[in-house]
Amino acid sequence: MTKAVLALNAGSSSLKFALFRIDPTDTPTSPSHRIASGEVEGIGTHPHFRVRDADGKVLLDESWDAHEAGTPDAHHGPMATLMEWVGEHLGHVELMGVGHRVVHGGPDFIRPVRITPDVLAALTALTPFAPLHQPGSLAPARALMAQRPDLPQVACFDTAFHHTMPPVAQAQALPRSYAAKGVRRYGFHGLSYEYIANCLRARAPHLAGGRCIVAHVGSGASLCAMHEGHSIDTTMGFSVLDGLMMGTRCGHLDPGVILYMLREEGLDAAAIEKVLYHDSGLLGVSGVSNDMRDLHARAAHDPAVSAALELFVYRFVQEAGMMAASLQGLDGLVFTAGIGENDAIVRAAICARLQWLGVRLDAAANIANSEIISTSDSKVEVRVIPTDEETTIRRHVMMCLA
Repeated sequence: MTKAVLALNAGSSSLKFALFRIDPTDTPTSPSHRIASGEVEGIGTHPHFRVRDADGKVLLDESWDAHEAGTPDAHHGPMATLMEWVGEHLGHVELMGVGHRVVHGGPDFIRPVRITPDVLAALTALTPFAPLHQPGSLAPARALMAQRPDLPQVACFDTAFHHTMPPVAQAQALPRSYAAKGVRRYGFHGLSYEYIANCLRARAPHLAGGRCIVAHVGSGASLCAMHEGHSIDTTMGFSVLDGLMMGTRCGHLDPGVILYMLREEGLDAAAIEKVLYHDSGLLGVSGVSNDMRDLHARAAHDPAVSAALELFVYRFVQEAGMMAASLQGLDGLVFTAGIGENDAIVRAAICARLQWLGVRLDAAANIANSEIISTSDSKVEVRVIPTDEETTIRRHVMMCLA
């Protein structure tokens, strides 16, 4: 019998989803058959529900009033609406399970796992490691457990892909008592990196078996140093604040700046958190926007915007040098996620500053968003591969429920 898998990627006020058909002969590694995808935005305020089919045609676009705004149950209404639509859309097709992107798996959850009340409690206990992201990623699972207790659910972790990093890459130079509490470098964007690693095995075995930097560059951004398809280092560490400059996050920061905010400005933890997560990065430096399209349009006549773009590229190249050092060389560079997949200007600026590593950009291929954008004589092969975290979640669900 034909079945289906629902993949969920939730935030505090939004929920992205994809629905996949699973044919009787399908395995976790079979090509995916996406039936529909969409999002619920404005959760807790005025939810907006939008669904598209596999060709991008809009199937549903509606809004409704929120009755649980600002409460822990804000996801319950949207989840009920989504599940009702899924049931109506599938008809005779059985929903075999739901997979959730969970931001943090801590030191113990290094592979996908069936969600039980005990697992949900353990993941909730990890909230101090990701206070702005963990509650939102668990909220749909909690809502579904109440609404559909018999429906299998699987937690898929953004941190799990990086468990292969050597101990030295996971360590923080702090008193050992902190490591005992789980304070170490974890890395994130793992579902995206796993998808790209699988793509490279299929499309470019020479890169999959070599030394490759994968750049997940969107509103949130990080780099992953992969050796033979496994993570050996990454730019995000204990939290999603570390590493690259991002849309509104600061990236790597001297801890002394935080002490300055505490002592000289009198900011408390909540105020500092707002600065680092929401007021920094491209938005903070430019003073106008965190949207690359807007910044490119303003750069020629706004020095602050130009400085923000220059810093973004500078920090990327700086962190890429660190990843190349971890790999002890470089065979490939892969751009993915929103900026990485679509912004030829940023890619060109980055590649120009990476010529010392042997990167040679094919300008025409870059502008055309071709998959391979390096020249034939480039020592480092540069590719652009769209990511698909939902397909990774589908794979994890099938593995867990097999």
